[in-house]
Amino acid sequence: MEEKQSQLSTYIGMGLIFLLLFLWMQYSAPPKKTPEELQAEQTAQQSQNQAAPPTAPAATTPSPAETKADEGKPDSAQNGMMAAKFGVFASAAVGQEQFETLENDLVRITFTSKGGRIKEVFLKKFEKVLVDTAGNDVKSALRLLEDDLNRFEFELPVGGTANGKVLTSDLFFTPTKNGNIITFRADAGNGRYLEQNYTLSPDNYRLDYRIAVNGLENVMTQKELRFYWENHLDKLERNQTYERTMSSVYYKTAEEGVDYCDCREDDIKSLGEKPVLWFSHSNQFFNTSIVAQGFTFRDFTGEVKVFGDADSNLKMLKSTAMVPFERGSANMAIYTGPNEFKRLEEFGVSLQDIIPFGASIFGAINRWIIHPMMDFLARFIGNQGIVILMLTLLVKLLVYPLTYRMVLSQSKMAALKPRLEELKKKLGDDQQAMSVETMKMYSEYGVNPLGGCLPIFLQMPIWFALYRFFPASIEFRQESFLWATDLSSYDSIMHLPFDLPFGAGAHISLFTLIWVVTTLWYTWYSMKQMDASSMQNDQMKVMKYMQYTMPVFFMFFFNSFASGLTLYLCFSNILNIGQTLVTKEFLIDKEKIKAQLEINKAKPKKTSGFRARLDQAMKEQQRIQEEKAKQGTKKKK
Repeated sequence: MEEKQSQLSTYIGMGLIFLLLFLWMQYSAPPKKTPEELQAEQTAQQSQNQAAPPTAPAATTPSPAETKADEGKPDSAQNGMMAAKFGVFASAAVGQEQFETLENDLVRITFTSKGGRIKEVFLKKFEKVLVDTAGNDVKSALRLLEDDLNRFEFELPVGGTANGKVLTSDLFFTPTKNGNIITFRADAGNGRYLEQNYTLSPDNYRLDYRIAVNGLENVMTQKELRFYWENHLDKLERNQTYERTMSSVYYKTAEEGVDYCDCREDDIKSLGEKPVLWFSHSNQFFNTSIVAQGFTFRDFTGEVKVFGDADSNLKMLKSTAMVPFERGSANMAIYTGPNEFKRLEEFGVSLQDIIPFGASIFGAINRWIIHPMMDFLARFIGNQGIVILMLTLLVKLLVYPLTYRMVLSQSKMAALKPRLEELKKKLGDDQQAMSVETMKMYSEYGVNPLGGCLPIFLQMPIWFALYRFFPASIEFRQESFLWATDLSSYDSIMHLPFDLPFGAGAHISLFTLIWVVTTLWYTWYSMKQMDASSMQNDQMKVMKYMQYTMPVFFMFFFNSFASGLTLYLCFSNILNIGQTLVTKEFLIDKEKIKAQLEINKAKPKKTSGFRARLDQAMKEQQRIQEEKAKQGTKKKK
């Protein structure tokens, strides 16, 4: 009865471990698309691919209809209506939209005079990529903030108007360009004006931004402005399900760390009077962030609305905040470009934490260990696939002393196999007694059966960290290696006309298949080194089955994951096999091990706390076996 309970506990424990891993992977993976969603998405992508990329008009265009006076009304009536709605800015409410640009070697930013805001950001060094119905990548120009539904405006508290406010998006600003500086000015009459100033940094994606008023102190009814920003994110990546789960509104308060709105479903975060240093609308690899300079935002609200796969956009991100205006101006920095760690870190306000490297210890490993190592290697190596190989080599070299101990422990256990086989013949099918005697023999000969586990446990934090690292690092975006065209997304050697189960996608990842095959081979090889008698133990049987089934299960998950990770795992397996074979065949003397085992057996054993507990456990097991034997004898009588 006790033996059956032990077996049941083992199966339950292993089942719970398997279930926890499955749930963690399901939560971490993007939601599975339905066939209808996939078809609708492909149709929408085809329409986008056939359309020419938008370009900024060179000539002015007429003002929107709402800014024009109704036909047939006298000019005095028109002026009265405009004055009632816009107050001193009545003259700025009528005009023609004009476009101006600032650019450097990295970016071209187009501005519109309607609202004095950014109309479009063209990133010269990057391309967006979509996948057609045949599974082929289709690349096009990458633009941020280009959607016509976007809004970027301030609410001015202006007296003498019907609503007591004027929106900058309703005003026409007069642009003046001087080198890398553009100034937009909205006239308020009598030398008064509202001004917005943008300065583009050379060789950077940063804009220094200033909004200020002149002569309007007596007109404005309060000393702060409400800022309103709405951004409809375009789909930029081939794996849009992961792109969706890694895009959100991020923000940083003065007292706390970086936080964000929910990435997987609609969400609203309101901070009230908490001072906010910056907020950001971030895609998987690109972001537009607004950083306060010399003040803090208050009454901040961030909002995320998730769109379906059939929608032409990915998400809608919205932010509102109050901007203090005591001195008649406010200075901010606007970053609109790639999630490059060093550029974001230069702001000195933890802006780099919008890169979704993960939280807790895994995020720290990515930010301060793996990323610097990758960055250092990339200075000397031009291919990111080779960089991953070198990282794998470095990790293997660091843990090799432990790997050596693991192989040495396996060799010691292999040396004891003949004795264990004799013990098996002696005890027959009595597994409980076999377990007790096996542990006793290991103790006598100084062999630790768990000596091979430590290298695996030490590498697990790195594996978990890399799981978040590759799909978040722009350094691997659209970087190719062998057949993989994008190490931040899945590799594909075959496009399928159907979806694989468990959200594995409609393709076959070769790196994933290589990882599965090498993992199964290494598992078989490691199991072969263990004594056959121990494999008859129920607990060991469960462990054996788990080690064979887990790679097959994870094959479906990794099939749609970042190929950089599966490439690392392939390299890791191949190097594991090489290290094990070389160590076992050339660095370990089997005869010397046998001699050392005999020396260990002859040594007097120190009674340590662990040894005492082990001896007590073995005695208890022997007592249980003896009682069972007596009960069996009584029943026969």
